[in-house]
Amino acid sequence: MRNKLALLLVAVLVAMSLVACSNGEKKEEVINKEGENSEKLQVVTSFTIIEDMAKEIGGDLVDVYNLVPTGTDPHEYSPLPNDIKAATDADVLFYNGLNLEGGEHGWFAKMIDATSQDWAVTYELAEDIEPMFITSEDGKEEEINPHAFLDPVVGIEMTKKVRDAFIEVDPDNEATYEENAEIYLEKLIEIHEQYQTFIEKIPEENRTLVTSERAYQYLAARYGLREGYIWAIDTEENGSPEQIKSLLTFLEETSPPVLFIETNVDKRPMETISRESGIEIFGEIFSDEIGNPGEEGDTYLKYLQYNIDVIYQGLKGK
Repeated sequence: MRNKLALLLVAVLVAMSLVACSNGEKKEEVINKEGENSEKLQVVTSFTIIEDMAKEIGGDLVDVYNLVPTGTDPHEYSPLPNDIKAATDADVLFYNGLNLEGGEHGWFAKMIDATSQDWAVTYELAEDIEPMFITSEDGKEEEINPHAFLDPVVGIEMTKKVRDAFIEVDPDNEATYEENAEIYLEKLIEIHEQYQTFIEKIPEENRTLVTSERAYQYLAARYGLREGYIWAIDTEENGSPEQIKSLLTFLEETSPPVLFIETNVDKRPMETISRESGIEIFGEIFSDEIGNPGEEGDTYLKYLQYNIDVIYQGLKGK
């Protein structure tokens, strides 16, 4: 017990010292496109997709510190001492919203309140996105589906929010942010058009996207896909017998050509579905996070492109 109290005291002292040391730090200076000295904006992002957006639009004018790394659940996260320090120093903070970070009482909101950071420089990128709701199989639980960013059109709106936030905080470099965002938006629009084209090529009877979690609701609604999934809301009973039975009934009614599985979920429930139904698992697709640096889908653009390529190849038929 005494050892535990000692460790807790050390952790608290480290966090306090990190915050205190941050007060006198000087931000790195860079030269903007007009040839003038400029300090890099200190940017904090809640998870990897927003981190990538901020880097693309901010370019050399920003230093980006991301909170939730690839491989960690962004719904439930415990900020580390270095996270508190970064949030305290930040000029701009971005988070997804739509309850991804736990909502107004979640870990991100508590972190901001703990740092006494100004909410005026904290931007919710999905603020203007119409929320969709998911319900547990017994109908007793309902919550906002936070996975809007799987829809490239939502990605376009989030990108505009990042651009506008940078311009609001750093108006001297408006031209740079506008230029970077324009290039990025053109690529997102192109990917959106690919989603439309590829899904229209899929035979109508094959347009059923079956995944482990109901993360693709916004994407499916945008492009006209039917949804099949094992669980709608993350619980301790993901892959329960009732959930397995429900999806097997759905598969009998819809006969999709293949199944898909997310890169960040337990694969065993979908493997059970595949054995019981005789329908193969075609491949993995991304949901909550981009890939690790140097791996498949390691940027938001690559993440979106990879998903539509795999979905199309799986559903187009022979």
